[in-house]
Amino acid sequence: MTGALNSPLSPSRACGTLRAIRLLFSIVFWTFLGISSLLLFLGAVVVWALTTPFDRNGLVLHLYSCFWAQLYFYVNPLWHLKVDGREHLPWKGAAVLVSNHESLGDILVLFGLYRPFKWVSKAANFKLPLIGWNMHLNRYVPLVRGDKASILKMLAQSEAWLARGVPILMFPEGTRSEDGQLKPFKDGAFALALKTQCPIIPIVLTGTARTLPKHGLVLETSAHCHVQVMPPVDPSGFHDVAALRDHVRDLIVAEKARLEALSARA
Repeated sequence: MTGALNSPLSPSRACGTLRAIRLLFSIVFWTFLGISSLLLFLGAVVVWALTTPFDRNGLVLHLYSCFWAQLYFYVNPLWHLKVDGREHLPWKGAAVLVSNHESLGDILVLFGLYRPFKWVSKAANFKLPLIGWNMHLNRYVPLVRGDKASILKMLAQSEAWLARGVPILMFPEGTRSEDGQLKPFKDGAFALALKTQCPIIPIVLTGTARTLPKHGLVLETSAHCHVQVMPPVDPSGFHDVAALRDHVRDLIVAEKARLEALSARA
């Protein structure tokens, strides 16, 4: 009996081995992220300096940032990303992109859209070394959650980008979901769409909770992430913010359930 418990095939030994692999994987990932971010930020500064005179909306720098984020998928054979529906995203023209939010990995995944947009992100992210500094260079839009003045400023900046024909991307849940279930949506993105009469483009993420955890630094060793871009929703057919908000949320809930059911059967 004792020999069986101490066997390499025993559950306790297998769990210990898995934890050790995850810890090693996490150390390698965070080390690589730190070193690569330093080098890639220097590259971002060069791109910013060379393109700012003629690229008034920062498209080139944003696409460079897309590559920066996607690098961590390119070099990791255990992380897989599939993007469907990219044809629904405009290269030119205003749109409000809204996505569900499961983990920090959502940011890496959504950069894989490789389309122009400005992030609306919590202000604390702009204070991060290197990555936050790149967010400043890209002129993404900061937000202090719960701060009325910051919310009004965010809406004004977002409206200004939309007026210039640049899409914005928001997480209408406001924060990451703890259990993968969609939280209630806030009104901001939908109020902007109604005011500017820009299409809302729903985006559904699955599998990203297994990339970067909400709490802690130990990563899962493998992840199969899927991004589904849905057809645009015309806000002109909705009489108020709540109706548009609830319609888009229902679309995302239904599509997320469909994708997760397909994944479970695969």
